[in-house]
Amino acid sequence: MANREILGLIKRARSGDMPAQLTLGQVYLFGHGAPKSLPTALHWLARAAQEGSPDACRLIGEHVPCEVAQPMARTLLPYYEQAADAGSPRAALALAQLVLGDAATTCERLRARARQALATAAQAGLADAQWLLARHEGGASDSTASDSDAWLEQAWRDGDQARYLSQALPQARELLQRQAAGGARATALDARQVLLLSRCAQLLLPAGEAEAWPCCELAAQGGDRTAQLELGLGYARMDAQGQRLAARSGVANFKRAVRWLTQAGEQGLAEAWFVLSRIYTKPEFSQRNVSEAHSCLERAADLGHGAAQFECGMHAWRNRRDGVNSDVRAAYWLLQAQAQGSAEAQTVLARIAPHGEVADWGQLAAGLAGAQRRLLDQRHPLLAARLELARCFHLSRAEALLLDVHAADQGHCLLIDISAAHGRGKRRLALIRTAQERQVLDQVLRVFEHVDCSLAGPEGNYRQRLYRLKCYLAELDLPQEQQFLAA
Repeated sequence: MANREILGLIKRARSGDMPAQLTLGQVYLFGHGAPKSLPTALHWLARAAQEGSPDACRLIGEHVPCEVAQPMARTLLPYYEQAADAGSPRAALALAQLVLGDAATTCERLRARARQALATAAQAGLADAQWLLARHEGGASDSTASDSDAWLEQAWRDGDQARYLSQALPQARELLQRQAAGGARATALDARQVLLLSRCAQLLLPAGEAEAWPCCELAAQGGDRTAQLELGLGYARMDAQGQRLAARSGVANFKRAVRWLTQAGEQGLAEAWFVLSRIYTKPEFSQRNVSEAHSCLERAADLGHGAAQFECGMHAWRNRRDGVNSDVRAAYWLLQAQAQGSAEAQTVLARIAPHGEVADWGQLAAGLAGAQRRLLDQRHPLLAARLELARCFHLSRAEALLLDVHAADQGHCLLIDISAAHGRGKRRLALIRTAQERQVLDQVLRVFEHVDCSLAGPEGNYRQRLYRLKCYLAELDLPQEQQFLAA
């Protein structure tokens, strides 16, 4: 989103326009055209929710964690409650954390609603909800069970597998026997039991214990996403990187694997979508679908999977001639992968968006004295802004004078394309790597906020812009050889 559009959104949002407040909240929440800022996003989403926007309540519930909402808890509780009522497990968890974690909240109706929301979030497979529910379940009337749960939780956090299994495994065996005896009439497990089975399965699976698989199946049926992932990987005979496991003998059952991996992916596990992208490209899978595979890969990338982000970037780069701004999208994914430590992404970025050499002419403005610089800013503000942009992003003379500043800003990179106005101009990207570069670009955008950057605008055509640059250099009384650099 262009900076000019964001400024327009801010004006409308401040005047009380609810759709603009909602859109502005999404801009700062997801970083579409502006730096991500949870507090700023929460401010505008809360104002939109106050105007009655259910989408704003949903976004607050799903994306604003308890820690950020804590200072405004009393104001935000109705919005979390509305999002939880609409079926958002993360909103239900945040509601429970805000209410049950505040001893000053004495409203019994609200505490009862929070406990109900917590049970819903735990059933959806959120580990934090399951742990919080285990702490609050039973209360003072069942102190022995509470002590046992606390002991197990401490052992799990300490990473003491033997200690955890010594008490958890007998309980898991009892649950397995009870479910097997009940058959079709077996009772549903609560969140604490599901979590216990899932953790036992995670500890037993690497050792190949016979009890690991039944624990995993039962926990997956109870909605635990980690167990669903392990169950899907087991049916696919694959690991979390999508590689075939020779140690797991037998024929893969991809249909069952897809079922469980999809459930795990819908609960936010990026690894599940990544493995699904591998399954959908396998020729032996009867439902092979390359398009669906790429869709799963993008969902994994959206959830922060580094390998998926790299593959999405390479796919967009290879197909850059088939879609508008595919190169921009490629740079976005590769930057995300690089941020997670991918050396391959860094190498590819250096090739597709080289930093460029410093242009001598573009450094002229940097060496000016303070008085000269202020004179330039006052008499030629647009030219001054273009020279600053050229200095920062190593633009050629033609690029600096002809670049459409509004269209160039892509958030994570500068799209430099003057081919329509300059026959020798080539489309290229300049990555925005530092906060200083982002600041320079924002300052230039403010200068050009209400200026038409096209050749029909106030700056004139290329010949007129070039003439203005030469006159400016002559006015500064620079050495002749420096004037020649821009001639």
